[in-house]
Parts: sequence; C-alpha cells; structure tokens
Amino acid sequence: MNETAAQEFAQIPLQTVGPVKIVGSEVNAEVMVPLATYESPLWPSVNRGARVSMASGGIIAVIVDERMTRSILLEAPNAEVAVMAASCVRTHREDLAQLVSETSRFARLLDIHTQIVGNLMYVRFEFSTGDAAGHNMVTAASERLLNQILQQYRDLKYVSISGNYCTDKKASAVNGILGRGKNVVTELTVPRRLCEKYLKTTPEKIVDLNIKKNLIGTMIAGGLRSANAHFANMLLGFYLATGQDAANIIEGSQGFVHAEVRGEDLYFSATLPNVIVGTVGNGKELAFVRKNLELLGCTAEREPGKNARRLAIVCAATVLCGELSLLAAQTNPGELMKAHVKMERKK
Repeated sequence: MNETAAQEFAQIPLQTVGPVKIVGSEVNAEVMVPLATYESPLWPSVNRGARVSMASGGIIAVIVDERMTRSILLEAPNAEVAVMAASCVRTHREDLAQLVSETSRFARLLDIHTQIVGNLMYVRFEFSTGDAAGHNMVTAASERLLNQILQQYRDLKYVSISGNYCTDKKASAVNGILGRGKNVVTELTVPRRLCEKYLKTTPEKIVDLNIKKNLIGTMIAGGLRSANAHFANMLLGFYLATGQDAANIIEGSQGFVHAEVRGEDLYFSATLPNVIVGTVGNGKELAFVRKNLELLGCTAEREPGKNARRLAIVCAATVLCGELSLLAAQTNPGELMKAHVKMERKK
C-alpha cells in the first residue's frame, strides 16, 4: 500500500430538503435535512414527504432500543467444552463488564449472547457507545474481553475477532431480533384532504399498495425481516451527507412500513430496527460533515449519546418522508417514470 499517495475526494451532489417536522420527547423541531445522492429525483420526493409532515402536524418518533455489537469466534476441542465455556462467559457478564471501561470512557457492556456450532463458540457482545456509531469502540472492547476469555479458558483457541454473528453490514435476522444500532419507530397521520392535495392519491390506495407491494411482494422475493419500498435510498443520502459508514445501509434498509386507514385519514409508520449513526468518530472532522451536523442540531454539548439519538430520529423521519412519497407516486400509473425522465434523461 502506498502510504504517500495523495488523498482525493469523490464529489457527490448534495442538497437540503425540508423542513421535516418532528414531534416527540427527544426531538421537537422543524429540521432541514442534507442528502447526498446521484439520484436527483430523491430530493423532490423526500421534500414532498417533508411538506406533508409540516401540514399534518409532524412525525412522531421514538427510539425503542440502542446497542452496537461485535461477535468473537473461538474454537474448543469439542462441543461439551464449548457449551461449558459459553455458559461460564454468560454467568460472568458483570466481571467482563468491568473490563470494558479499560478500553473506552463511553463503552458499556449491555448483554452477551452465545451460539454453539459443533466445537465452535460464537459470542455476541452488545454495548452502548455514546455518540459514536461504535464500530471501532466495540471491536476494541471485544478484543479485551476475548483476551480475558482465552486467558481463563485455556482449552479455547482464537479464530476471529468477528464471527459474523454481529452481524456487520450483512442482511440478517439476528439484528432485527436482538438489535444493532438504534431501533427507531416513526409515525405520521395524514388527513385525507392532504393526501389528495400533496400526494395525489388516497389513504386507501396507499394502504392497498403497501400490502400488495411491500408485504406480499417482499415475501415472494424472499426478503429477510423487511417490508419497504426504498429505505436504502434515503439512508444512503443521509449517511453520505453526515459522515456515516455508508455500508451500514445494508442492515439499515431492513425495516417495515405499516399503514392503516383510520376514519378518513392515513396512518403511516416506518420502523427502522438498525439505524447505525454517530456524531463523533472517523469522517466527522470533514468540513461539510460538520456543517451538516450543525444544520441538524447534532453538535451541541449534550449528555453523551443525545446527539447520536437525535441524528437517528431525524434520519428515520427522513426515511418516512421518502417512503410515503414514493408509495404515493406508485399508486398513479406513469408518475414515477415521468419524474425520472424529467430530471435524469439528458436532452
């Protein structure tokens, strides 16, 4: 590797959309949102959802849970030893938790899960990581715990610092069940007249399409713990604009849209179980990233973790705006392609 090579930067078009109106105990604000993307129709689409959020009283957002994970992989001489060691590791969770503080001021061990395959022992550590997304923080903490386990159980051998039971940047069921990142639920109730005015559709059509496309369509495609139209589009634009590890859109895009007709109105929600974002760490020192984090109100001196929680809530609300707008467009024949041709087809 040539360490003296000059660093270059890729240019990706960036625009702000909004404001997005968010209401809740943690975030109660109207926020302009930066999105970096080559897919230019994304900006007006998300902006349309943002206009609906403003006119409808705001998106309610709540964080259900938050944790970052790393799984180590060890090898025992046989399954019996592996089972015994795994049981002992879980039993001594409090002792292991004391060691985590040696690696970081902010990392805290929350839980331990184990799986045995033959003589292989997979240990999934779950941590809180303050305002950092926490990839490096949890790896350093897991390495410290790994060394302690190997010292205590001499029959075990090192295989890998990451055993894929984490699960990092891959689609999986375990992250949706146990959690990785911030689990955020967003909700919006849109009056019928606003559905018709801004979205050019009806609550009934959106609910029907969500069932037939997002639910049944994803099922026949073999989707894994996921039922949405394009969470990944908004996540990527948001992650690139705010200095996140963009590969985390893989697990981040696993989420659910739920829609109902309530009286005459549309209830629309987006649940994102794996929003992995941070406001400190690698990439956050770039000038455009700092500017965007300031725009989002995520650089103030707050209690550790509050900035990252705010960022995750704004991110999830942005996803809801884009999801609602796209589903509305797809209820009308020709609307989606017309927008792409208008904005992307060169004359």
